[in-house]
Amino acid sequence: MLRLSLALACLLAPPAYAQMRLAEGELPLGLVDARLLPGWTDAAGNRIAALELVLEPGWKTYWRSPGDSGLPPSFAWDGSDNLAGVVFHWPAPEAISSGGAQELGYHEHLVLPFTASPTDAALPLTLHSQIELGLCDNICVPAQLDLSAPPPGTLPDSRIKAAMADTPRLVEDLPECRIDAIEDGLRVEMALPSETPELAAIEVEGKPDLWVSGAEIEMRADGPVAVAEMVGPEAAPFPLDPSALRLTVVSADDAVESFGCRLSP
Repeated sequence: MLRLSLALACLLAPPAYAQMRLAEGELPLGLVDARLLPGWTDAAGNRIAALELVLEPGWKTYWRSPGDSGLPPSFAWDGSDNLAGVVFHWPAPEAISSGGAQELGYHEHLVLPFTASPTDAALPLTLHSQIELGLCDNICVPAQLDLSAPPPGTLPDSRIKAAMADTPRLVEDLPECRIDAIEDGLRVEMALPSETPELAAIEVEGKPDLWVSGAEIEMRADGPVAVAEMVGPEAAPFPLDPSALRLTVVSADDAVESFGCRLSP
């Protein structure tokens, strides 16, 4: 079934978020605590730090690619000093219920590690971030945070190391895939490496203007397959390089991801 109307709706607006005005210093509804963990500086001069969110019981927040209509977090780094770039290390996502649909995210507590690279490794690197994200229980609220990290510690933080250990492991074997044109975009199928997948996500690197549906897992005779639809601004088929596809698969005892795929003959 084509998803044009849903895709356009999601491109234009996030889910129905309750709007509310916050007093200065007040946390958004659903959040108990939000901070940047100071982390440490590695041998190359990079800062290893993390965003930590503590949510009210029952509340959820979203992964980087949550599904059909979730609101992924976004980060700006205005006010940081000596910062060249940031790379996030996303822990394996969990299934969350958002507005009656299954999305991908985290329940009640999130430590999201990142590596901050300095412009000059000989100078101090300070971190200040403006963060927008969605928080959901029976309703969804937009959260806007303005956080600064304390100076880095001298030893690695066990909370950050544990979250980094929970990131999906990279597999180099490329999955087989199939890319077909549909009326308003593309349908992508990717073979899954696990025989018992619980969650899957298909992303496209370098195409932020694409709407990508949540991946549905289909159990077939030759193994499980993740299926997603993609719609661009033109609402028409478009060329897609298979090497731009990113697959994440979560099973009961493992989480893996791969970059690129082999087109089925």
